Amino acid sequence: MSKRKRFMPDVIKLLSDHVINQIAAGEVIQRPASAVKELMENAVDAGSTKIKLLIKDAGKTLIRVIDNGSGMSDTDARLSFEKHATSKITTANDIFSVTTKGFRGEALASIAAIATVELKTRTAESETGTLVEIEHSKFQRQEICQCEKGTSISVKNLFFNVPARKTFLKSDQVEFRHIMDEFHRIAVAHSGIEFTLFNNDEQLFHLVTGTLKQRIMALFGNTYDQKIVPLTENTNLVSISGFIGKPEYAKRTRGEQYFFVNRRYIKNNYLNHALQSAYTELLAKDSHPSYFVFFEIEPGKIDVNIHPTKTEIKFEDESMVYAILKAAVKRALGQHNVIPPMDFNQETAFEIQPVKSTDVLRQPQIKINPNYNPFAEEAKNNLHNAGFTQPVRNEQQKAEHRNSIQPDIEIPPQVIPMEFAIEIKWHENWGKDYIIAMKDEKLVLINQRLAWEKIFFEEASAALQKNENLPSQKELFPQTIQVSAEDAGIITTLLPELRCLGFDVSDFGKQTFIIYGTPSGVESGVAPAFLESVVENYKNSRESEIKNPGNALLAKNFARKIASKNCKLLSPEEREVLLEKLFSLASPEIAPEGKKVFIELSPDKIESWF
Repeated sequence: MSKRKRFMPDVIKLLSDHVINQIAAGEVIQRPASAVKELMENAVDAGSTKIKLLIKDAGKTLIRVIDNGSGMSDTDARLSFEKHATSKITTANDIFSVTTKGFRGEALASIAAIATVELKTRTAESETGTLVEIEHSKFQRQEICQCEKGTSISVKNLFFNVPARKTFLKSDQVEFRHIMDEFHRIAVAHSGIEFTLFNNDEQLFHLVTGTLKQRIMALFGNTYDQKIVPLTENTNLVSISGFIGKPEYAKRTRGEQYFFVNRRYIKNNYLNHALQSAYTELLAKDSHPSYFVFFEIEPGKIDVNIHPTKTEIKFEDESMVYAILKAAVKRALGQHNVIPPMDFNQETAFEIQPVKSTDVLRQPQIKINPNYNPFAEEAKNNLHNAGFTQPVRNEQQKAEHRNSIQPDIEIPPQVIPMEFAIEIKWHENWGKDYIIAMKDEKLVLINQRLAWEKIFFEEASAALQKNENLPSQKELFPQTIQVSAEDAGIITTLLPELRCLGFDVSDFGKQTFIIYGTPSGVESGVAPAFLESVVENYKNSRESEIKNPGNALLAKNFARKIASKNCKLLSPEEREVLLEKLFSLASPEIAPEGKKVFIELSPDKIESWF
């Protein structure tokens, strides 16, 4: 045994500080947005009243944060880049009473390991500042410089020495969306700080100090003035404040949803469930309300040290916080008439008038119609539901009947192919959801919604691939919508493709768009909801879906939205148009989401059931 030990090579080694910092960078700095978060949080912790963020090439080329905070001495400026160097805590117990954003002392060391960093800083007491330059964790120089009070830190060429990490970065558009997410979180949490954001030398935001509601409106649009109601609750355990969205403005995808604990942004599915459950029976299925909720709680009752990015925390009594939040949301909705009020003091349904002694009492009488036949109306309804109508007496009446049942969708006149006329021998409605038809001696059951979805998807895909515009109809009164800066960027990017689909949308500036026209046959008023759903799906989709030829993501969204508006009980002419368009497609069987559009039943299959 001893001989084996003597000849075994040593395999355990101490890692160098540089490698340690690079590993830490992988945990703390996952993408440019991570660096933005750390630098902006440092600026907030420095007591700044003005913070400026400058971004180039989605942070890959440059991230610069300028603040007017307390600044640092020349010694602190150098020590701030050392591993686990921090001014926020001294002992391990301090972690459980920390009130600042960061405290581990990893951020600057991690950033310096994977980028070129330039720091300029000056305290209020000093006449001159300090310049520090670091590259690849190595100090290049430190010298006296002239600068404003506060700190300016520039991060250049992020991940230049970690090619593997750089390979996993997404497009500039996707990475900038993540930066915007971090900017929003910090800006919402600190409405008392003035923020400015520049992207590629273009100013996107200049947020002046104000109330929380003013900050929300400045970030996400003035329409939020009508979309949210205040939330407040004070208990011995926790104080809750902020705003929650009205149910009618809930979105299909998670939109503006923010939890802050002691001004620190957190993610918490358990609390999200509490808030969502308070909207029971007020929201449509799979809808999510917006919320901006702030919790103030004693630092000793939470643990903020369970995740490297500190976006997850642990409550000492999470179930109690859950109950308080749910009750507070319900009360806020009730106080602002979002929930219909109930008057328990009076119930008019049971009012009984007293009988006077002089009144003459009469036996109640029941009036009946001896000629009423309940089966006559039922028979009439059954005939109508089965597709039978009263006989049309002459050609003029036939023409009037045809004109009254034109489809809602404008479809260019087409000649029905001969093979279609032969294949489809008979068709009929089965309610408003299904069509039954005979095709090639088989019984075919067609899902109407999925059939329209397939048709519109193919038309939209073809228009997008060929860069040709579908027919558009002008709005009698153009509609104006205002969105957040992030959403405005997405809509601006998609404007050419939206025009291909028949949406005539123009950028009016200041995050405002005017809708002049919509696809032919689409009812007025659909465009704003469609644009909102496009933006939300765009935010939550993979880059591969967005870059798909013909923009399959946009085509699917368009088809789903328009198809849902056209499901109804169809006339024979409308059924004929639908079936013609469906079965003239190259592959009509499968809808865009992968579901079957129709099923076929052969006589043998039906016979097997009996």
